[in-house]
Amino acid sequence: MASFPVLNIGFSNVVFVSKILTILQADGAGAKRLRSEAKTSSKLVDATGGRKTRSILVLETGHILLSAIRPESLHKRLESGDNSIGLEEEDEE
Repeated sequence: MASFPVLNIGFSNVVFVSKILTILQADGAGAKRLRSEAKTSSKLVDATGGRKTRSILVLETGHILLSAIRPESLHKRLESGDNSIGLEEEDEE
């Protein structure tokens, strides 16, 4: 059985690594515009668990994922292959 690498984007939500095009800071003007456009076209997926959005993931399907985990932490998880790095961030706020 084949194994597909996934990225934990917070609160037990995962996305296939191969589907991610980019990870953006949520407070940039471009990211806010992407978020707004995705909402109007029903391609926005909120995985923040009610927390503040810290990063936005753009998928190859055109979907936009919102995450409460900082882009730096998501990058560390990708680089190391360890999805447990930064889990304490899910308990903040």
